[in-house]
Amino acid sequence: MSVFDIIKITQLNHEYFPANKLVMTDLEGKPNSLLTDLLRDVVTKIAILLDFDQFHQPNEVILKLKAVTPLPSDVLAEYEKILNQPVVGINFVSKRQELEIVYQ
Repeated sequence: MSVFDIIKITQLNHEYFPANKLVMTDLEGKPNSLLTDLLRDVVTKIAILLDFDQFHQPNEVILKLKAVTPLPSDVLAEYEKILNQPVVGINFVSKRQELEIVYQ
C-alpha cells in the first residue's frame, strides 16, 4: 500500500483524515517532520481544490493539480513521491487523534 491508499481508505467520523492529524513515522515510531509537512501540504491542497473521491491513483491527483494550480513541476514531483511512498503500517494515536503512517 502507498500513502495515497491509506489516505483514501482511512476516515475519521466519515470524513477523510484532516491533514493536520497525519504524521509520517519511521519503523521505530520516530516522526519525520519533512515528510509530514510535505504530506500535510499536498493533502491540504487536495482538500481545498479537488474532490478527492474522484481520484483512484496518485498520478491523477498530480495531473489535476497541475491543471488547476501554478505549482512548479518540482513541487508536483515531490507531491507524487509522497503519495506513492510505500507504507508498512498505520498507528492510531487516540490521545492526539492522529494517524501515524509508518514508512520504511
